Amino acid sequence: MVSRVYVEKKPGFDVEARQLERELREILGVRGLERLRIVNRYDVEGISRELFRQCIPTVFSEPQSDVASTRRPAAGKGTAVFAVEFLPGQFDQRADSAAQCVQLISQGERPLVASAKLYYLEGGLSDADVAAVKDYVINPVEAREASLETRKTLRGSYPKPPMVQTLDGFRELGPDGIQAMIDDLGLAMDLADLGFCQEYFVGEKRDPTITEIRMIDTYWSDHCRHTTFGTELEDVRVDDEVVRAAFDRYLQMRHELGRDQKPLCLMDMGTIGAKWLRSRGILRNLDESEEINACTVKVKVDVDGHDEDWLFLFKNETHNHPTEIEPFGGAATCIGGAIRDPLSGRSYVYQAMRVTGAADPLVPVSQTLEGKLPQRKLVTTAAAGYSSYGNQIGLATGQVSELYHPGYVAKRMEIGAVVGATPASHVRRETPAPGDRIVLLGGRTGRDGIGGATGSSKAHNVESLAKDGAEVQKGNAPIERKLQRLFRREDACRLIKRCNDFGAGGVSVAIGELADGLLIDLDAVPKKYEGLDGTELAISESQERMAVALAPGDVDEFMGYAAEENLEATVVAEVTEERRLRMGWQGQTIVDVSRDFLDSNGAAKHQVVHVERQGSWAPSWEGTTPEERLRSVLRDLNVASNKGLSERFDSTIGAATVLMPFGGRTQLTPSMAMVAKLPVDGRTTSVSGMAWGFNPYLMSANQFAGAYLSVVESLCRLVAAGLRRQDAYLTFQEYFERLRDVPERWGKPVAALLGALMAQADLGVGAIGGKDSMSGSFEDLDVPPTLVSFATAVGKVDHVTSPELKRAGSKLLLVRPRYKADGITPEAESLLAVLDFVQERIGWGEVLAASTPGYGCLAETLFKMAVGNQLGILLDDGFAADELFRPAYGSLVLELGASTFVPAEAGDFELRQIGSSCDDYVLGIEGGRIGLAPLQEEWEARLEPVFPYRAAGEEVETPSFDVARAGVTRPAPAVRLARPRVVIPVFPGNNCEYDSAQAFERAGAEVSTLVIRNLSPEDVAQSTEELVRQIGQSQIVMIPGGFSGGDEPDGSAKFITAFFRAPAVTEAVRDLLQARDGLMLGICNGFQALVKLGLVPYGDIRPMDEDCPTLTFNSIGRHQSRLVRTRVASNLSPWLSRCEVGDVHTIAISHGEGRFVASDKLLSQMVAAGQVATQYVDEAGVPGMGLDVNPNGSVLAIEGITSPDGRIFGKMGHSERYTQGNFANVPGNHYQPLFEGGVEYFK
Repeated sequence: MVSRVYVEKKPGFDVEARQLERELREILGVRGLERLRIVNRYDVEGISRELFRQCIPTVFSEPQSDVASTRRPAAGKGTAVFAVEFLPGQFDQRADSAAQCVQLISQGERPLVASAKLYYLEGGLSDADVAAVKDYVINPVEAREASLETRKTLRGSYPKPPMVQTLDGFRELGPDGIQAMIDDLGLAMDLADLGFCQEYFVGEKRDPTITEIRMIDTYWSDHCRHTTFGTELEDVRVDDEVVRAAFDRYLQMRHELGRDQKPLCLMDMGTIGAKWLRSRGILRNLDESEEINACTVKVKVDVDGHDEDWLFLFKNETHNHPTEIEPFGGAATCIGGAIRDPLSGRSYVYQAMRVTGAADPLVPVSQTLEGKLPQRKLVTTAAAGYSSYGNQIGLATGQVSELYHPGYVAKRMEIGAVVGATPASHVRRETPAPGDRIVLLGGRTGRDGIGGATGSSKAHNVESLAKDGAEVQKGNAPIERKLQRLFRREDACRLIKRCNDFGAGGVSVAIGELADGLLIDLDAVPKKYEGLDGTELAISESQERMAVALAPGDVDEFMGYAAEENLEATVVAEVTEERRLRMGWQGQTIVDVSRDFLDSNGAAKHQVVHVERQGSWAPSWEGTTPEERLRSVLRDLNVASNKGLSERFDSTIGAATVLMPFGGRTQLTPSMAMVAKLPVDGRTTSVSGMAWGFNPYLMSANQFAGAYLSVVESLCRLVAAGLRRQDAYLTFQEYFERLRDVPERWGKPVAALLGALMAQADLGVGAIGGKDSMSGSFEDLDVPPTLVSFATAVGKVDHVTSPELKRAGSKLLLVRPRYKADGITPEAESLLAVLDFVQERIGWGEVLAASTPGYGCLAETLFKMAVGNQLGILLDDGFAADELFRPAYGSLVLELGASTFVPAEAGDFELRQIGSSCDDYVLGIEGGRIGLAPLQEEWEARLEPVFPYRAAGEEVETPSFDVARAGVTRPAPAVRLARPRVVIPVFPGNNCEYDSAQAFERAGAEVSTLVIRNLSPEDVAQSTEELVRQIGQSQIVMIPGGFSGGDEPDGSAKFITAFFRAPAVTEAVRDLLQARDGLMLGICNGFQALVKLGLVPYGDIRPMDEDCPTLTFNSIGRHQSRLVRTRVASNLSPWLSRCEVGDVHTIAISHGEGRFVASDKLLSQMVAAGQVATQYVDEAGVPGMGLDVNPNGSVLAIEGITSPDGRIFGKMGHSERYTQGNFANVPGNHYQPLFEGGVEYFK
């Protein structure tokens, strides 16, 4: 029996519908659309009618914000209605979370749930208009139009798949037959590769199975084995003298290292720099092993005052093809895949950087190329996908940069770069021995992602969007969060001999690479659904899976740890003596190939290369006056403010963010690098930094100089942020057009890699990792030659520097190297002297701010330094305006105190005081003054049609409730304790438990975190029983932030509220609060739970009705992450006992559903009772409704409220995310003694 319910947001809550309505009118041009309605539909099978009715107001809807009906909402005359659902096999987080919530309520088996979305188009639209809307909202890669009829069952019909095909006659095929097979099967292999396979199977005296061919195609794909980079270059002709000299120097390096007989290839050019530097003793501290998960270096980290041996890991990953055709899933799994590489190295991944490439997103949708998604939809949906995954998993995104170039219309660039770290003692690296077991951890296997590795290795055409859907992986961030928790445990990690993450190639590659000899049981691989055949099980790239090699005697212990973290774990393979990869399915061996053959990477490839003469690039800024030219710079898409894009990414999770993405009191100056403290369990001053460098226009003209300057820019940014060049390492992202067999096309990556190599050698910093993507072509369009350099290092928090000007009256110092004949490339020795000078001055504490020019030249640099604190710059009379608009790579601008000594001469570089900062918000240049406020408005407004982030609003009431003045006594506990006990339940999707626990521990509490397990009804029952027991032993219950259940179905905290409404848990909470004078705290997701349970403002768990307050979607319609100012409006609560009414704190927020909504009557009662605890305020401490003040549109600018007696406190701001040294580039009082107040209540 299938039960169905329709849910529609009430007016005022229908943010999604109103946003899409505007898009359809303004972007798609459907002017006749009068109104759009969106209705969510849920079908449920496997539960009783009574349970279904119980779940309608608790799981599928909320009475405060939704209208729910078991009948389809009526459509008016002339209204077009259609429904959309995910394709079969695509992960539907909404349906999955709904099923889990129902199970938490029933504590029985998990039901089947299917979701769909209905669109009501009012206004009498034409058939063409309706078709255009369908094309806009339905991406055929992931979704389809759904029937409006009722369903008899949700259970799919999965016929037993037949045995996989043996390709009879394969050994006898001629060249034409082999080519026909490549075409028919859509293989990435070429004729030589498949011919090489044929020779192998002739030797094996049998024909291969289709599974073997598909697996080999994956193994040898460019994505997995870098076949383009491994192609031997036989005849390299170089027309350019500079590149020729670099090529000769490269050959000399090969000779010095004894590599003359090694193949000369792109891979050698990309990796030889690190080898050469290491041979000279310059590159040190590498952690090398046969297990290659991510770039890994050995570092010292101070933990609570003691130095420890740690491993620092970093990795960059691209998902260009998947994001191009399915931007949400492609971008989500880009960051998911980037995380899993260092995660498989047993590190905790704690910060990420996103660098992307797109064409102009302001171009009308009508100009979209056939076979392409509109650029606007690509950039917004990809941002939503990446941020959704990163935000859910609990990864701070420290920097977000999108580069715009017309070439990226060929294929989008989507890069995620991450850093991770772990104590060295956690990592054990051994070669798996025969008899060892391989355990598959995490997600189940489905059809999503099949062919992803080979798909990303192919050029694409107008048909790709419609036919390549199965190649796109789907992300499930809550499962990967569980993997993160497991791999942060030393007891679990010490059992792992070797680990590999599931990315390209699925089982065949992830498990196949763990040992030379393996027997894989495909029947044991957990499946999302039945009907998968052996080939699909072998190559599916379903996400959130890990393979670990364990000794047989350690399997049970490890499986126990996985169960504690609510993770599925299954033994699926055994290591064998013989060097062969075998896979069994349904009693038959369907793969049996030798390791030597697999590792050959296919037929040897050879290529002729022609490097053409390199060009030059100089930016051209429109206008004749300095103001006109500055306006041109600031309106350029690559300079304009991207705050509206960046602020949807959580930048503070982990309580380690040292530099916010934007600095100054306005939070508008972009940081030079992302910087965060390492993820220690305790206090540390050790930080890591990462910065990027790349200019697509420069590199299109000159690949050699462009790549060289990518390295220069990344290193200068890193040094400007307070890290040392001597501690730096590099990793590259290469992204080029499909090279085909065209020598001149091959010349582009050759020139680029030689440029990057020369930069490494000249500057003494090595690239120890990288990622290549060599299929950036669509029909006859190509991406610009791309080599993005990422520079990273570990340093100390007290040296971290930010670029925003700090005060008026400071000296501005230009530190500039000498340049080569091209006028744009710094001379190496001079640049090194510049960097050493800057490092020295930062080390002495003299540098107040530091920045380095890039694409927008000094004009961009000086403006962005000024905008953060609204300070002006007066340039000296001798400073020519033309200098603002010329490239200045390798230069740095420093802010120094007015009395700081500046030497008159610097020797090998130019040292020049160019002006000073001032209170007036102007740029003084050549005797004139340019007002910066109007230019700032243009700079901020340029990309706002795509990424809005500003809206005005009125001031609101400023309530004040002081317990002393009100004559009210705070509640006090009957029993006093020196160390109260705190229990923090961790639900699937929560991600703030570590930060919250450490905040309580710093305040003196004893903390227990309890993972809520729900893999089976027994797990749910046991978790319920254990939480009840721990609440009974605790004095404080804290519900942490995160995305429980992915904030689904269509609303936050339903997962938590479903669990807390279990009678036993409800009674335990009541006993804590009513009989034992206990406290409760909920932050962000926890606040949402408290409100939707009724604990705030009512003080008890109660049924919800339409008159109850709620927290709903932000008025801007997206996630918001930044620092906000909050004012203490009441100190009634023990949690705020160490605060005074009127205190203002600068607090991190990160949420998508923080808008507090309540009736006027209830608000008046809460204000009078002192239950409005905190409000969002401006710099003057005045609450308001403008987006710059109030990030979510909460009524009365409410940030936090309490129960009637104040013992239960819920707030959106993450007070737990501040530790000493955090948020260094944003002024304010970041320390809110919330946890201390709660702990002191019991003393």
